[in-house]
Amino acid sequence: MKNKRKVGQKGEEWAANHLIGNGYAIVHRNFQISHMEIDIIAQKDDWLVFVEVKLREDNAHGLPEEKVNFTKKSFLLKAADHYLNQYDWPGRVRFDLIAITLKPFELVHFEDAFY
Repeated sequence: MKNKRKVGQKGEEWAANHLIGNGYAIVHRNFQISHMEIDIIAQKDDWLVFVEVKLREDNAHGLPEEKVNFTKKSFLLKAADHYLNQYDWPGRVRFDLIAITLKPFELVHFEDAFY
Protein backbone atom coordinates (compact mmCIF):
# COMPACT_ATOMS: atom_id res chain seq x y z
CA MET A 1 0.00 0.00 0.00
CA LYS A 2 1.40 3.37 -0.96
CA ASN A 3 1.39 6.07 1.71
CA LYS A 4 -0.42 4.19 4.48
CA ARG A 5 -1.47 7.37 6.27
CA LYS A 6 -3.31 8.76 3.23
CA VAL A 7 -4.95 5.42 2.54
CA GLY A 8 -5.95 5.16 6.21
CA GLN A 9 -7.46 8.65 6.11
CA LYS A 10 -9.38 7.71 2.97
CA GLY A 11 -10.68 4.60 4.75
CA GLU A 12 -11.87 6.72 7.67
CA GLU A 13 -13.57 9.05 5.19
CA TRP A 14 -15.40 6.10 3.59
CA ALA A 15 -16.41 4.90 7.05
CA ALA A 16 -17.68 8.36 8.07
CA ASN A 17 -19.66 8.66 4.83
CA HIS A 18 -21.14 5.21 5.42
CA LEU A 19 -22.20 6.21 8.92
CA ILE A 20 -23.71 9.52 7.77
CA GLY A 21 -25.57 7.70 4.99
CA ASN A 22 -27.07 5.41 7.62
CA GLY A 23 -28.35 8.18 9.86
CA TYR A 24 -25.40 8.71 12.21
CA ALA A 25 -24.01 12.12 13.14
CA ILE A 26 -20.24 12.36 13.41
CA VAL A 27 -19.36 13.82 16.81
CA HIS A 28 -15.54 13.54 16.73
CA ARG A 29 -12.86 12.19 14.41
CA ASN A 30 -9.47 10.94 15.60
CA PHE A 31 -10.11 11.60 19.29
CA GLN A 32 -6.74 11.21 21.02
CA ILE A 33 -5.84 10.81 24.63
CA SER A 34 -2.21 10.02 25.37
CA HIS A 35 -1.14 7.32 22.86
CA MET A 36 -4.71 6.06 22.34
CA GLU A 37 -7.03 7.09 19.54
CA ILE A 38 -10.64 6.52 18.60
CA ASP A 39 -11.11 6.81 14.83
CA ILE A 40 -14.72 8.01 14.83
CA ILE A 41 -17.22 8.87 17.53
CA ALA A 42 -20.74 8.99 16.17
CA GLN A 43 -24.27 9.38 17.49
CA LYS A 44 -27.48 7.76 16.38
CA ASP A 45 -30.63 8.15 18.44
CA ASP A 46 -29.62 7.67 22.08
CA TRP A 47 -26.44 5.73 21.17
CA LEU A 48 -22.92 7.09 21.34
CA VAL A 49 -20.86 4.85 19.10
CA PHE A 50 -17.07 4.49 19.26
CA VAL A 51 -15.98 3.27 15.83
CA GLU A 52 -12.71 1.55 14.99
CA VAL A 53 -11.85 1.53 11.28
CA LYS A 54 -9.60 -1.20 9.89
CA LEU A 55 -8.46 -1.30 6.29
CA ARG A 56 -6.52 -3.86 4.28
CA GLU A 57 -5.48 -3.83 0.67
CA ASP A 58 -6.74 -7.39 0.17
CA ASN A 59 -7.56 -10.50 2.18
CA ALA A 60 -4.35 -12.37 1.34
CA HIS A 61 -3.11 -12.03 4.94
CA GLY A 62 -6.46 -12.04 6.73
CA LEU A 63 -9.54 -9.92 7.07
CA PRO A 64 -9.34 -6.33 8.34
CA GLU A 65 -11.49 -7.14 11.37
CA GLU A 66 -8.90 -9.69 12.51
CA LYS A 67 -6.51 -6.80 13.22
CA VAL A 68 -8.49 -5.76 16.32
CA ASN A 69 -6.76 -7.71 19.06
CA PHE A 70 -7.07 -7.68 22.86
CA THR A 71 -4.56 -4.83 23.24
CA LYS A 72 -6.37 -2.64 20.69
CA LYS A 73 -9.70 -3.32 22.41
CA SER A 74 -8.18 -2.36 25.77
CA PHE A 75 -6.87 0.92 24.35
CA LEU A 76 -10.28 1.67 22.84
CA LEU A 77 -12.01 1.00 26.14
CA LYS A 78 -9.58 3.27 28.03
CA ALA A 79 -9.89 6.04 25.45
CA ALA A 80 -13.68 5.77 25.54
CA ASP A 81 -13.61 5.96 29.33
CA HIS A 82 -11.54 9.16 29.12
CA TYR A 83 -13.96 10.56 26.56
CA LEU A 84 -16.99 9.78 28.70
CA ASN A 85 -15.32 11.39 31.72
CA GLN A 86 -14.66 14.51 29.65
CA TYR A 87 -18.08 14.73 27.96
CA ASP A 88 -21.28 13.94 29.77
CA TRP A 89 -23.31 11.40 27.79
CA PRO A 90 -26.69 10.32 29.21
CA GLY A 91 -27.47 7.65 26.61
CA ARG A 92 -26.22 4.21 25.69
CA VAL A 93 -22.71 3.40 24.44
CA ARG A 94 -21.36 0.75 22.09
CA PHE A 95 -18.26 -0.12 20.09
CA ASP A 96 -18.57 -0.71 16.34
CA LEU A 97 -16.02 -1.83 13.79
CA ILE A 98 -15.91 -0.87 10.15
CA ALA A 99 -13.74 -3.23 8.12
CA ILE A 100 -12.67 -2.15 4.64
CA THR A 101 -10.97 -4.24 1.98
CA LEU A 102 -9.69 -2.44 -1.11
CA LYS A 103 -9.31 -5.33 -3.59
CA PRO A 104 -12.11 -6.09 -4.16
CA PHE A 105 -13.67 -3.11 -2.42
CA GLU A 106 -15.85 -4.11 0.51
CA LEU A 107 -17.02 -2.16 3.55
CA VAL A 108 -18.58 -4.13 6.40
CA HIS A 109 -20.08 -2.42 9.44
CA PHE A 110 -20.09 -4.59 12.57
CA GLU A 111 -22.45 -3.05 15.12
CA ASP A 112 -21.72 -3.78 18.78
CA ALA A 113 -18.54 -5.52 17.68
CA PHE A 114 -16.95 -5.93 21.12
CA TYR A 115 -17.35 -5.27 24.85
